[in-house]
Amino acid sequence: MAGASGSTSNRPLSPHLQVYKWGPHMLVSILHRATGDGMALVGVPLLVWWLYAISAGPESYAYFRSWFDWFYLGYIVLVGMSFAFFEHMYSGLRHFVMDAGAGYELQTNKMWATAVPLAAILTTAVMWFYIAFKNL
Repeated sequence: MAGASGSTSNRPLSPHLQVYKWGPHMLVSILHRATGDGMALVGVPLLVWWLYAISAGPESYAYFRSWFDWFYLGYIVLVGMSFAFFEHMYSGLRHFVMDAGAGYELQTNKMWATAVPLAAILTTAVMWFYIAFKNL
């Protein structure tokens, strides 16, 4: 690409993944976007279908529930949606704290960026463990 002086440059036009050193904050940023998209693209239609199934009567709700028994597909989706919710929530709380001006120190930022997906996995596991074993 020719610059203003006519010389060519191999530098990227904008910083990209090959320029920056990979870190947990990048993972949390990507997960935040992916989980938000997942909740919008999968969670909202699932919620609308569930609400429709409830309002349409027992046969419609039984059909909706039958999807959860087919190779546990529905439960896999719900576990994924639960993780997406918790990861997005914890990441949003992290950004809320950062917007207040705290947590920008490198070690603090790295610690909280590492804690976000771990907390989401732990919270998802605890919630589904409770759901699975609450009647024992």
